[in-house]
Amino acid sequence: MTVTLIKPSSLLPKGIQTQRINNLTLFKFTEELGQRMQELIEKKKANTLDSEEIVELEAIAELDNIFSYINAVIAAQANADL
Repeated sequence: MTVTLIKPSSLLPKGIQTQRINNLTLFKFTEELGQRMQELIEKKKANTLDSEEIVELEAIAELDNIFSYINAVIAAQANADL
C-alpha cells in the first residue's frame, strides 16, 4: 500500500482563518479543520487510525505547530512594542 504525503500548505485554503484578538490578528484553524483534527486525535487514542489518517494528522499537527509559533511571535512583538 502506498500512502501519499500531505503537504501542510495544501490545508491552507480551507483550513485556516484569521481572528482579531485585542489588537492582534492571529491565525487559527477553521471549525472544519479543528473538528477533523479532534476526530483524528480521538481515533489515535483508540488506536484506530489507518495509514492515510496518520499522514493527515501529521500534516495538520505540523500546520498547528507552525501557526502556534507564528502567533507567539506576533504576540511577543506586540508586547515588545508596548
